[in-house]
Amino acid sequence: MAAPIQAALAYEPAEAGSSFAHDVIAGLTARPKQLPPKYFYDEIGAQLFEDITASPEYYLTRCELQILGERAPEIARFFPADSALIEFGSGSSRKVRILLAAAPTIAAYVPVDISSQMLVQEAEALRRDYPRLAVLAVEADFTQPFSLPAAAAGMAHTGFFPGSTIGNFEPHEASSFLRHAGRMLGRGAALIIGVDLVKDAGILNAAYNDAAGLTAKFNLNLLGRINRELNGDFELENFGHRAFYNRERHRIEMHLVSKKRQKVSVAGRTVEFRTGETIHTENSYKYTLEYFAALARGSGWTPAATWTDAGANFSIHALTFEDR
Repeated sequence: MAAPIQAALAYEPAEAGSSFAHDVIAGLTARPKQLPPKYFYDEIGAQLFEDITASPEYYLTRCELQILGERAPEIARFFPADSALIEFGSGSSRKVRILLAAAPTIAAYVPVDISSQMLVQEAEALRRDYPRLAVLAVEADFTQPFSLPAAAAGMAHTGFFPGSTIGNFEPHEASSFLRHAGRMLGRGAALIIGVDLVKDAGILNAAYNDAAGLTAKFNLNLLGRINRELNGDFELENFGHRAFYNRERHRIEMHLVSKKRQKVSVAGRTVEFRTGETIHTENSYKYTLEYFAALARGSGWTPAATWTDAGANFSIHALTFEDR
């Protein structure tokens, strides 16, 4: 779990032929069962995630905000005057506001998200607070090709991808995303990206198993969303939350565990569960500074600067795109 790869906040039940329905049926009939983490973020899930970021155990947001607050003037050097700042998976505007304050010559801000309700709300608030800034919201799945607004197309571009959302991708998918972002931003463009770091397993396990049970509610809400939008009949009390650090693969894994043998109906399909069978709902990869730099280089980017918090728990990288 990192900053959200958010799904649309449209609350009418998804149709049987929708991408949500397709992905859910495909995932629940796969072996092992799995669901894409981007579907965590309906209205309930988005609010639960905001609550998680304020929990004592969830260090990621605090550490990233610390780095941004301390290093914003240095980061702002990567924003050309009269340029467009494109944020992939924008969500809350709390982090980008730090950069906008440090780089007042940014001419346009392009938040990209498929969470329509939050996108609209945050864009309206930014327009009020930054009347000279062109806020050009784009409702799109940033993991797929999309077009920049015409008003920003002719500007120099800088990308912003905070929250260690890159960790939700498998490494080969992360490389594909970085190449996709580079082609969109253009040769010579910079990307400011947050990356969570490998650390003590106890810290990692606690961050995804908070004492208040917020992450468990967040994980289980995915089943609740399936019930609401796909006519599912999951009984949430029959599933449990499991999150743990996989040392060999350097990732947190999140699962939903069936507490008993049961059958569930989803969009007219019946899905069977064995006792103890899991639905793999998310990975969150943790990187060393060296490994992430190598991944960036292999994806056409040149590492230009790196900043960490005081405890070296989290990192922010500035990359420039060369596409050698």
